[in-house]
Amino acid sequence: MKQNTSPLGLAFLKMHGLGNDFVVIDSRGRGAVVTPALARALGDRNRGVGFDQLAEIRDADGADFTLDFWNSDGSRAGACGNATRCVSDLVMRQTGQDGISLLTTRGSLSARKADGMVSVNMGHPQCDWADIPLSHAVDPLHLPLDGDPAGVGMGNPHCIFFVPDAEAVPLTTLGPKFETDPLFPQKTNVEFASLIAPDHLRMRVWERGAGITLACGSGACAVAVAAHLRGLTGRKVRLDVDGGTLEIDWRDDGVWMTGPVAYVFEGVLSSEFLAANQ
Repeated sequence: MKQNTSPLGLAFLKMHGLGNDFVVIDSRGRGAVVTPALARALGDRNRGVGFDQLAEIRDADGADFTLDFWNSDGSRAGACGNATRCVSDLVMRQTGQDGISLLTTRGSLSARKADGMVSVNMGHPQCDWADIPLSHAVDPLHLPLDGDPAGVGMGNPHCIFFVPDAEAVPLTTLGPKFETDPLFPQKTNVEFASLIAPDHLRMRVWERGAGITLACGSGACAVAVAAHLRGLTGRKVRLDVDGGTLEIDWRDDGVWMTGPVAYVFEGVLSSEFLAANQ
């Protein structure tokens, strides 16, 4: 990805992890450039570029880079595991490293690559009701909602339902219903997961601020954590999402997520587009 010095406008890169797609903007050396208005305009798949999340790379003290996330509705996203893997691979290619550190709103994270796959440590899960966060004190493993979901935080909130068949869930109806439930003061991602084997899960997701996506890295981590805490699986699972398969391993140092990344295209946003969407 070229630095953003084009006289025509702002350079960007389109990437995806298992169909979970991102616009990546490199703001290192120039300061943050993304605003809510620009994120909304870029997220429009008809009039902009389209993405599930936007990832902005910024300079960092004490790490290789800082990463900020935006949803397609212009809101901020606290975490995005697949975008973190994609951008980490980009920076590792640029620097020739096989491992890096980065800063997000979660704090310091680490990533590495091997055998064509990229892994990121998403940090420790947030399992206390106040940290997820929930609006009041309840048992996070059994939220007082229809369907007996679990709540887990991974830098963003997750509401996880274990169902007999994730394929049969009316996601377009139930997703927005639970995303905006008053129990979640910051809204929530909503996952529906079914158990295939003690080390294998199937998940579908409705992402806060984005809707249905083909994959959600933080959601996959949250589902794996909730499944283990409920006694359904061990700490290491294979998790099938609409776009492919992720490997999740909840270790002593955090929840590691491993999967592929893909580079789609580079582009430059026109000066007219930028002026209209500041």
